[in-house]
Amino acid sequence: MQPWFTDAKLGIFIHWGIYAVDGVQESWSFYDDVVPYEQYMSQLDRFTASRYDPRAWAALFARAGARYAVLTSRHHDGVALWDSAYGGLGVGRDLIAGYAEALREQDLRVGLYYSHSDWSHPDYASTRKPGRPPELEDNRYSEAAEEDEDLDAWERFIAYRDGQVRELTSRYRPDLMWFDGEWERSAEQWRIPELAALIRAEVPRVVLNARMLGEGDYATPEQGAPVVPPEGPWELCLTINDSWGHQHHDRNHKSVDQLIRYFTETIGGGGNLLLSVGPREDGTIPDEQARPLEGLGDWIRRHEDAVYGTLRGLPAGHHYGPSTLSADRRTLYLMLFDAPRAEINVRGLLGSVRRVSVLGSGTELAHRVTGGLHETPGVLWIEPPSTADLDPHATVLAVELDGELELYRGSGRL
Repeated sequence: MQPWFTDAKLGIFIHWGIYAVDGVQESWSFYDDVVPYEQYMSQLDRFTASRYDPRAWAALFARAGARYAVLTSRHHDGVALWDSAYGGLGVGRDLIAGYAEALREQDLRVGLYYSHSDWSHPDYASTRKPGRPPELEDNRYSEAAEEDEDLDAWERFIAYRDGQVRELTSRYRPDLMWFDGEWERSAEQWRIPELAALIRAEVPRVVLNARMLGEGDYATPEQGAPVVPPEGPWELCLTINDSWGHQHHDRNHKSVDQLIRYFTETIGGGGNLLLSVGPREDGTIPDEQARPLEGLGDWIRRHEDAVYGTLRGLPAGHHYGPSTLSADRRTLYLMLFDAPRAEINVRGLLGSVRRVSVLGSGTELAHRVTGGLHETPGVLWIEPPSTADLDPHATVLAVELDGELELYRGSGRL
């Protein structure tokens, strides 16, 4: 795992493709017979990208506090956003080069999404059972289906897939490759080890998500914040409204307060938030999506020390809210969503606290410890901040320790 990824905390997921023309669900709308395939593909002739300004995208992402972005280079529909020499479906121009260049001008890492599956390719036979969600384990490619497989067709598909991935890695040198569509076959059938070797031959330090079965660097839960955070590196994929791509009718956008809660709970659990936006077919990002991003960025800028480069915070039960820990393990950052009515308490801290202050204003807060017996530590009580020191969205307290954080969990030290 590359340190930049675990230090980044926020990325922007960009679902952009021909599906934005009519505002239908990306790929699944024809796969699930919501719209006819021919109607879905008719959007290709109406996809203009006429106001696409990747520098405006990158500037917005930087203002949001993101450190990387991931663009859908090809979804399950098979339509490529670059001028690929492989396959017959593309938008007729290269929309990725400007994106990669603009991100790097803003010191943002470049991520590309690519689907293993291609539901338009003549040599690709889907193995998903109609009406069955793709997450079910028994939905994978079966031995019986393998016996009926046209092996020559599958070889042609793998050559096409490898050719496109080689184009993406050699041309754009992505820092991250975000794969999807893995559920239809096994790692062996996808030839994941060979694909990973192909990618790393071009970009040795690339980060791969877990949908590169057995070769991924981090987990990718979607839409629901995990109650128990995954072990190791992970990333929560979250839409800013209810849709991945642009859907005209979807006005259910998350508020700045909601985004900050999702964000702090995610980084407090040691993960990154990958927040999805859906540009219109002309390439513009709706104001209803840009404004919450900028609000999140404003909050991050006021609390950078508690965000970038931090470690997962206190386990559940020690503090009623998210927290993060500085890289040297000597400062705890406690997030408070509501104005406290009384003292804030933290349980299970071994060692002493040197200072507590409000991050941003620097106002120092009185603190004391009550209780404690033998090896069991007492409870830390912190004076509540004044109204003037409260952040309108989430207040952060910096708890400076005399040494590295040690916790008591009822049976000894951790």
